Amino acid sequence: MREKFLRLEHWTSRVALVIACAMMLVAASLGMMQIITRFVLEIPVEWTEVLTRFSLIWMVFLAIPMAFRQGAMVCVDVLYRWSPPRIRRLLDWVVCLAATSLMCIIIWWGWDYALRGRVQTMAGLESLSMFWAYLAMPVGGVFSLLGIFANLLDPQRLELETAI
Repeated sequence: MREKFLRLEHWTSRVALVIACAMMLVAASLGMMQIITRFVLEIPVEWTEVLTRFSLIWMVFLAIPMAFRQGAMVCVDVLYRWSPPRIRRLLDWVVCLAATSLMCIIIWWGWDYALRGRVQTMAGLESLSMFWAYLAMPVGGVFSLLGIFANLLDPQRLELETAI
């Protein structure tokens, strides 16, 4: 069961990271297009700014799960390094519970915001509902929960290994 969960999490985190990278590419491309159309052609295109913001929101919330999976969560490095193994495991559980609580709040309120934003449209893109921008919060939160639990089952601690 543990291995199946870790495989599922590995797959979902990779998918989320690929989409986050694509969103970064979209944001950079649209930002460049905005600069060219505004300052070179002097014909600004309003929708590029909105879509850039939209893609940055999705990029952040879909990249967070990989950070959680790699152990780049809230932690106190010095306390962790100086603690015996049993205390370290307790710290892992405390961090997991705190991060899980935060993600559950983000999922709950993100879904509420998304539902409330259904009637609101994006400035510059009146055909697109704000639901799609706010949906990044619960979607990223669900992916993050998988990364949090996977890190608890199979800690990677990549931030501690690269720290000085």
